Order: sequence, then C-alpha cells, then structure tokens
Amino acid sequence: MNVITVKDLQKKYKEKLAVDKLNFHLEEGKCTALLGPNGAGKTTTIKMLAGLITPSSGSVSSELLPHTRDLRSLIGYLPQYPSFFEWMTAEEYMVFSGEVAGMGRTEARKRTDELLDLVGLEDAKKRKVGQFSGGMKQRLGIAQALIHRPKLIMLDEPVSALDPFGRREVLELMGKLKHETTILFSTHILNDAEEICDDILFLHSGKLVENGTLREIKNKYKEDMLTVRFDEKAENHIKHFMNLPSIQGYKINGDLIRLEVRDVNAARDEVLKAAVENNIPVNKFETSESSLEDIFMKVVR
Repeated sequence: MNVITVKDLQKKYKEKLAVDKLNFHLEEGKCTALLGPNGAGKTTTIKMLAGLITPSSGSVSSELLPHTRDLRSLIGYLPQYPSFFEWMTAEEYMVFSGEVAGMGRTEARKRTDELLDLVGLEDAKKRKVGQFSGGMKQRLGIAQALIHRPKLIMLDEPVSALDPFGRREVLELMGKLKHETTILFSTHILNDAEEICDDILFLHSGKLVENGTLREIKNKYKEDMLTVRFDEKAENHIKHFMNLPSIQGYKINGDLIRLEVRDVNAARDEVLKAAVENNIPVNKFETSESSLEDIFMKVVR
C-alpha cells in the first residue's frame, strides 16, 4: 500500500520554479531518500507533503485517508533546524508534544517512556533539553515526530549539522525506525542514503531526474571500478594509470584513486603491471561498483 501518492506537484515563487511536476509514491514500510544538492527543492517538497506550504498545482493523497486532502494526522515531521523549549526536560517536552497532537496526558506519558527508550534517551529524560548535545537533540526531535504514531515520518536533512558521533547516532536510530514506520528523509550526503534507504528519489533543479529502489538504480547505472590506495598522495601516481587502455575515468581522494574501467579483468592486469614497473607503493587494491554519488553525478550530467 502507498502511504503517500504525489501527482504533478509544483511550487512557484513569483517567477522561480522551485519544484517542477513531481510524480512519485511512498510505499508503506520503506525508507526513501530524497537526494539532491543544496537548492534542489528538497525542503520545499517535504514542506508541501507535510502541509506546511501550499502547492502551486498538483496533489498529495493517501490510500489511508482517501476522502480528505488533510494528511497531517498521518505524518510526523522533523525540520532541518528544529527548535526546542530548552528549559523543559526531555520528558516534559515529549508530553507537551503529545498533548499538542491531541493525546491525553496519561497516554502521552506512556508514549513518552516508550519513545525515549527507543531513541536511547531514557536515562536523560529528566535533563533539560538545553544541556543536550546536537545528536541528542536530533534523537529527541525524531521521538517528538513519532509521538502520535504516524504512518509516515519525514526528516529534513537530519544529520547535516551533526558531528561524526551525532551523525552515527541518528543514522543507527533511523535504521531501527525502518521497522516501525515509513520514512522519507532528505539529504545531500549520498553515502548516508546508501547506508540505510530502500528507495531513491534524485532531485535536481526542482525536477525528479531518477527514482526507484537502490538496487534497481545501481544495476541500471552499474560500472566496474578499481580502488587503489597508496602510501602517499594518489596524485603523485595517477599519471601512470590514467592513459591505460581499460581506464575510462578516475577520481582522486587523498591517498586513494577510484578508476572507472571498461573490463575489470583487463584493467586489473594493466594497473598491477604499471604499479610493479614504476615501483609504486600500493597499500590496497580491490574491485568495487559505482557509488550512489558516482551515479548521481552521471544522472545529473
């Protein structure tokens, strides 16, 4: 069943077309990543789905509420920059959020205990939110979005402002939530999406340029790759590999080169031969497939 179906969704701001006729659906129980660079229209799209801004045209509907366009009861939402009453404790904030959502105090307290345990904040429920780290606040924000048991939770750039520890906490939590509810999250960090999502929506300049399951998209744009890591900067050695017959392209990242190849077997032999002949110190050598970032750049081009 589709929790959300989007048809020809469009948003204009004066002469600027921010979102251009999007068509997609969100399947129940799936985690979907809305991917794109800054300015692609991700936040505008999510706000339209959440009912926070009105589309210029198009529709958002749900099989779960077939007789209404007001889908807010189905949705939990965490903005990119959530704000909190920092003088409240985590427990007080959660109960308050539940009451705002129409829950009774007893039900809100019970649900608060469940969710703070789920997001790993049970031991911090009596602490003031102002004392929380960035990762703890994001986990509290996700708990708040789940308070009324939504069928869909939408997270706008949930890890973009976090340090590596906070980012890891939130990604692990999202992995758990996949078993609890349907998830839509936006990000420009493609490695995060590759780690936890089931389905992909590629957005560029307000247009949906590709969509499908992660595996479908990887298979569609699959390219063989060789990854070579050195004892020193990779740029010192790329001249020995870039003109080999089987090499189609390359990307350098510090001490690592990712080589796009036509024939992985022939390329492997050529690269190893070049490394031996030029006495190049290779630390790592492996075959791989195109990353989601590689695929996105190809789709956009």
